[in-house]
Amino acid sequence: MKAIRCKEFGPPSSLVLEEIPGLKPKAKEVVVQVKACGINFPDTLIIQGLYQFKPELPFTPGSDISGVVKEIGDEVKHLAVGDEVFGFVFSGGFAEEVVVPSNTCFLKSKKMNFPIAASFMVAYGTSYHALKDRAKLAKGETLLVLGASGGVGLAAVELGKLMGAKVIAAASTEEKLQLCREYGADQTINYSKEDLKSEIKKLTDNKGADVIYDPVGGEYTEAAFRGIAWEGRYLVVGFASGTIPKMPLNLPLLKTASIVGVFWGDFAMRNPKLNMENTRTLMKWYDEGRVKPHIHKTYELKETPRALEEIMNRKVRGKLVIEV
Repeated sequence: MKAIRCKEFGPPSSLVLEEIPGLKPKAKEVVVQVKACGINFPDTLIIQGLYQFKPELPFTPGSDISGVVKEIGDEVKHLAVGDEVFGFVFSGGFAEEVVVPSNTCFLKSKKMNFPIAASFMVAYGTSYHALKDRAKLAKGETLLVLGASGGVGLAAVELGKLMGAKVIAAASTEEKLQLCREYGADQTINYSKEDLKSEIKKLTDNKGADVIYDPVGGEYTEAAFRGIAWEGRYLVVGFASGTIPKMPLNLPLLKTASIVGVFWGDFAMRNPKLNMENTRTLMKWYDEGRVKPHIHKTYELKETPRALEEIMNRKVRGKLVIEV
């Protein structure tokens, strides 16, 4: 089988496409013939050795997969060979085959094509877990989403609106903000041109945002937190800016606000039952036409390095997908 391999930590240009042995599942695993693999910003960190965990070298990156079940382990009961599925792995997705834990592998909706299915799990799983389980977002509350035109950000805009919140989308260009409005944002902030804290205050009648969803980090974090409401919840989702910010801890004290970590991948492994419930809800909403991933562009497997470079340049709106 062919796979994109990371043999040393470095930029996307250091990745290579090569032949490696085919895969076999353990008792609670399935081997999936990959049809598509979505790209997520953490993929760009993992190949540089900058993520929360470092796979042993060499490894195949890629986590957000869809495809056809090729082989199942002895203890897998809910899937069969030939099933069309989508799922989540910590690594291995940029390849012709991947081994997937059975508890993070789900039947694909018949209404989904493979690229859409490969754009769904991480973005919507992360954002729904963040808003529902971690922030307890309530109908009528105000949700501010930073990096709102990216994969997880756009999902948060869409889900926040669906859950009954007033949604403020913040991004760096008018083109990105227009997409956010199409996905349900009530108001927008261009933080490359406008003062983030002042705009949050203005758009919330000086009350502040009840929930702030932050997959960006860096220079915008403190400014956004200064615009949080009394008893607000600040969701730490990721650091797409490349910088992990430091927070003056008097700020949460003064607002009785919470800083809440969101690590969906670990949650999905630790609490597969609740993750399954969340996934079923999201799939129902997809089948009803209430949510739909936005695919910016698709690439071939051999073009994976170029696709990763594009997402690092922060010009992508929605998702990039590798089709195999």
